[in-house]
Amino acid sequence: MNLPDGRLLKSRVVDDPRDPLAAALDRSVTGYAVLEPQEALLLDTGGTGVLTFRDGVPELAYHTGTDRGGPEALADLATPGPYHVELYDLAPDALDALGDPDALSVPPGMPAERLAGDPALAASTRRAAPEPRDPDPTAGDGGDREPGAVEAFLRDEAKIEAIREQAREEAERRAEEWGFDV
Repeated sequence: MNLPDGRLLKSRVVDDPRDPLAAALDRSVTGYAVLEPQEALLLDTGGTGVLTFRDGVPELAYHTGTDRGGPEALADLATPGPYHVELYDLAPDALDALGDPDALSVPPGMPAERLAGDPALAASTRRAAPEPRDPDPTAGDGGDREPGAVEAFLRDEAKIEAIREQAREEAERRAEEWGFDV
């Protein structure tokens, strides 16, 4: 995905992606966010996520490390925080040249559900989406159930093993801090 130069609105480290998703919705941002998870920063995995927004509503998702788009990109990006996030503003017509909408498209509420675990933000996002824009068949029931993203995540053994290793290291570190024998 070739990203055009945009006007930087925000650059910061956040614990989870809820803040930039809510900011994009509240400000009706037309542009994109670049999310770099902690594992990419610390483990040099090279994988960042890109979400595009039109009037604050997510449209496309892409993961640079796996070269996957759509719900699968969200599954690749769903890792423990923190995240370094940059939010950019673009001219609306600049979004039209970003990539294949069929391969990269996500239902409007899915990023809030999958990345931030925030059903209220997901519902607000779905309400803000134009009617024909919402391809999610479960919109309005409080969840964006898309088995493809979950299945893609569960099939990614390397990602699951990386999460297990990170949890193991964190548990060992805390055990040492608390004086337990490791």
